[in-house]
Amino acid sequence: MLQLKLGLKRAVTERPAFVMGIVNATPDSFFEESRGGIDRALQLIDEGADILDIGGESTRPGYTPIIAEEEINRIIPVIEAVRKVSSIPISIDTNKLKVFKAAFAAGADIWNDITALSGSCKPDGDDEKSADGTAAAHGEPSIYAAEYLAKTGASVILMHTGPASIKEVSDFLGQRAIFCISNGVASDKIILDPGIGFGKSLEENLALISQPLSICAGRYPVLMALSRKRCIGDMTGRTTEERLAGTLAADLISVQRGAKIIRVHDVSAAIDTLNVMKNLR
Repeated sequence: MLQLKLGLKRAVTERPAFVMGIVNATPDSFFEESRGGIDRALQLIDEGADILDIGGESTRPGYTPIIAEEEINRIIPVIEAVRKVSSIPISIDTNKLKVFKAAFAAGADIWNDITALSGSCKPDGDDEKSADGTAAAHGEPSIYAAEYLAKTGASVILMHTGPASIKEVSDFLGQRAIFCISNGVASDKIILDPGIGFGKSLEENLALISQPLSICAGRYPVLMALSRKRCIGDMTGRTTEERLAGTLAADLISVQRGAKIIRVHDVSAAIDTLNVMKNLR
C-alpha cells in the first residue's frame, strides 16, 4: 500500500503509484484532448484518477503568459464544480502565489510550481514577473510562498527547469526542499519533479526517467510528468497524438525505478498499466 500526505488529506492506493490526471482550463495547451475545464475534470474522476492537476496557464514551449486574474477566472469554476461531487486531492499548476491562494480558498490541496517557489510570490500576492513577462525559474525562492504553505498545510511540488545532469537536478531540488522545511513546511508535504522536457536534452531526460531514486536519494516522493512529451516522440518517432504507448512504457519504467506519482493525460490507460504491474510483481 502506498500513502502520501496531500495537503490536509492522506491519499492511499494499492497500485504502485498515484495517477495524477491533467486538466487544462486553457485554450492553448499542447495536447488538445487535455483541454476542457469542468467536463474534463469530472471525466478524469470517473476514470479513477487519484489526483487532479488543474492549470489555467499553458507552460508549453512558446506559451503566452497571462495575468493572475485571468488564470484565477479559468480555474476556480473547475475547483468549485469538483468540490460539489468529490474530495479528490486537487493540485494547481501555477507559478503565482496569488493564484494558489485563491485556489486553496476554493478547495485545492497542492501547489504544483514549475519555478519551485521563485515565480510571482510577493507578500501581497501581486504578480512579480521578469522583463519578458515570465517568472524566473531559478531565481531566489520566496519566503512568503513557503510561509503560506506552512500556515495552510498545503503540499507543494517543486520542479526543476532547464538543462542539467541528475546531480544538478538533485542538488537544486534538495536545496529548495530544505528551504521549505526551514520555513515551516513539513517534509512529508514536499514532492519533487525533475522537469522532464523543460529545456533538457534527450540524454538528460532519459537519465532522470530511469533513475528517480537518485533525486535527493529518494528522501521525497518523485513525480514523473512524461505524458506525450517530445522525449517520447524522440524515442518513438510519433506525433503528440500517437505517443500513448510510448508514454505508458516510460511511466511504467519510472515507477519500477521508484517514481510515486505519474502525471498523465490518459488516466484509464495509466491505471490499467499500473494494475497489470501490481498483479505481476
